[in-house]
Amino acid sequence: RGRIYIGELSYSSGPDNTIPAIKLSENLQKLGFKLRRFKTGTPPRVNGHTIDYSKTQEEPGDKTPRHFSFESKDSDYLKYQISCWMTYTNPVTHKIIRNNLKRSPMFSGQIKGVGPRYCPSIETKVVRFADKPRHQLFLEPEGKTTHEIYVGDFSTSMPEEIQLKMLHSVAGLEHAEMMRPGYAIEYDVIDPWQLRHTLETKKIKNLFTAGQMNGTSGYEEAAGQGLIAGINAALRAKGKPGFTLGRDEAYIGVLIDDLVTKGTNEPYRLLTSRAEYRLILRHDNADLRLTDYGYKLGLISDERYAKFEEKKKHIAEAKTKLASITIHPTDEVQKYLKTIGGGKMKAGTKADVFLRRPKVRIDDIERLTGMQISDDRYVKEQVEINIKYAGYIKKEQVQINRLHRQEAKKIPADIDYEAIDGLATEARQKFEKIRPETLAQAERISGVNPADLAILSVYVQNGHYSKVTK
Repeated sequence: RGRIYIGELSYSSGPDNTIPAIKLSENLQKLGFKLRRFKTGTPPRVNGHTIDYSKTQEEPGDKTPRHFSFESKDSDYLKYQISCWMTYTNPVTHKIIRNNLKRSPMFSGQIKGVGPRYCPSIETKVVRFADKPRHQLFLEPEGKTTHEIYVGDFSTSMPEEIQLKMLHSVAGLEHAEMMRPGYAIEYDVIDPWQLRHTLETKKIKNLFTAGQMNGTSGYEEAAGQGLIAGINAALRAKGKPGFTLGRDEAYIGVLIDDLVTKGTNEPYRLLTSRAEYRLILRHDNADLRLTDYGYKLGLISDERYAKFEEKKKHIAEAKTKLASITIHPTDEVQKYLKTIGGGKMKAGTKADVFLRRPKVRIDDIERLTGMQISDDRYVKEQVEINIKYAGYIKKEQVQINRLHRQEAKKIPADIDYEAIDGLATEARQKFEKIRPETLAQAERISGVNPADLAILSVYVQNGHYSKVTK
């Protein structure tokens, strides 16, 4: 039930003028699903050939490749590097926006849906942060085979002619040709507490949902859900148990658990601050956390898995090598420590202990000892992080072990919360609405206090529960 807004113009449509799914919303409501109305937006696209890049600041990619895929090659990355460019709005841009707020659907009352807190429209930013003289904009190429440039952080639903004036007031965009206008879009979402962690709906067996219709905003959020929903739909078709990821295993696990346990009142964005176990959920160990799952599910080839096993072997060998090498307090070592602001060495120490010092890198150890620990920079990175942060990681693992014990305590699906004496009314209502699957999930529901959790825990562990009356 998508609806696009561009100034006074509004029409039924999906994103980028795709066909809206009107009947889908109607049928979901008839089946008893609770729907919400959300809103997101998109910025105008401009012709890259009409931008004066001399007035903007180049934002190149990393010189050292940081791949999303562990199958990517450095040579491919460097071959296809395309820079982004940064520019800024200014008081003239802000004046154009303020003078035309009455024509913005965001401020005229046309749009009723709730918008995303963490990526507001440029109109909202100008109003909400009236003291700021400028806001940065990223000019992002849409791809290698198009001249279309995405004007990041310039999301707007102003009329087209106003959008053009806004663009032309920005340094570098004075003569920019607008290829597509920005717009706001309202759409329906399923309240996500109606889903299981597998992203199967609680109301209808075998129906899995993913993406923005689950209440999220963002490409990565949608892709992560699509992956899990697709895996589980395939497993169900094969008659196999469902697959879920925990909050300690992946950001996807955090995302889905937040949605189904807490729900959301606005388009949800997955911020790293939402995760409790950020020392474990790192970019460098994503393959170590998830490749085994992928292989067991049939998503990882034998060739890729063999490379993964090889990497694990090299990590173990590098750790063993560091533990066997002794760093002696030679003049060269003392001089090196002085250059990095470290204290003097009084006696020899093993290389893995030496590596715990701030600013000491494996490359430095190789230079000082003349021994190669590894020729793989990803192996070195993994070993350095594990050794330097070992104490902190161990503390976090203690918390994770506690979480696993709570996750192991299952709550019967047919429990009758009305039969449990002593529960606070708010806790009883939220337990009934969300129907948590484990005590750990129950603990994460907002409004549930420790006393409620203790009562539920005792009740479940004693096996005194009644079936929900039909």
